[in-house]
Amino acid sequence: MREASLGQYRTAGRRIVNGLSVDVEEYFQVGAFENTIDPADWDGIGSRVELNTGAVLDLFARCGVKATFFTLGWVAHRHPALIRRIIAEGHEIASHGWDHTRVFTMTPQEFATDIDRARKALEDAGGVAIQGYRAPSFSIDQRTPWAHTILAERGYAYSSSVAPIAHDHYGWRAAPRFAFHPVEGSSLIELPVTTVQLGARRFGAGGGGFFRILPYALSRWALRRVNAVDGEPAIFYFHPWEVDPDQPRVEGAPLRSRLRHYTGLGGMAGRLEQLTRDFSWCRIDEIALPLAAGRR
Repeated sequence: MREASLGQYRTAGRRIVNGLSVDVEEYFQVGAFENTIDPADWDGIGSRVELNTGAVLDLFARCGVKATFFTLGWVAHRHPALIRRIIAEGHEIASHGWDHTRVFTMTPQEFATDIDRARKALEDAGGVAIQGYRAPSFSIDQRTPWAHTILAERGYAYSSSVAPIAHDHYGWRAAPRFAFHPVEGSSLIELPVTTVQLGARRFGAGGGGFFRILPYALSRWALRRVNAVDGEPAIFYFHPWEVDPDQPRVEGAPLRSRLRHYTGLGGMAGRLEQLTRDFSWCRIDEIALPLAAGRR
């Protein structure tokens, strides 16, 4: 693995532009409920993804920001009008796989089939080429050395699938914290989700539960540190269901999963609006594609 140059973001006196992303999936498709809700039952559960993603799009329009929407093929197949709206409003559509199956649970052939199926659904719905991919639950790690190779072979320009941190659900602690080329001889760029380093300790700082549950001031401090001390753009993510405090409660899920999923939903939209005021944001491809092309 070799690091990619991000020199264009280190210009003295220039405000760093960070990458904003949304992982588009139904509230019942998250990893927290994967052992509680059978995927065979998904089509019988009331959908909220179009409603929630629409609320995110409205928020972005008010705040004047553009983002990348890493979307499940399963969602695109059922809600093609949502994909077209995302594109029409100037955002990027990228792949989040077909049905939120974690990469390290698949064989290489199953993974290839999954990403091909998802890409076709997204491109059929949106009519644009898909260049980016994010693994469900950041599940590309040391167990899947073949995953980046398959993405490169399929012609993806970039991936944002690695969490360079130790976590109970995911994580590749030995991976680089910032953009790197994971496949020798390929232009494929990996843009890990953002972490902050304090001495020997590393903490998640790129969104998700860290952003929603802990005080906003902590996220603001962490992202400012990444910009100012590391001189790097942050890669930030969240989900449409996180702005939906009225979503149905899933019965039978473990207490820890329920606490992670439901805490802070009511305040999430306000935090996101504050985030757009405190930092500059762009689509993920605006960071990744210049690196893939070798520009500085």
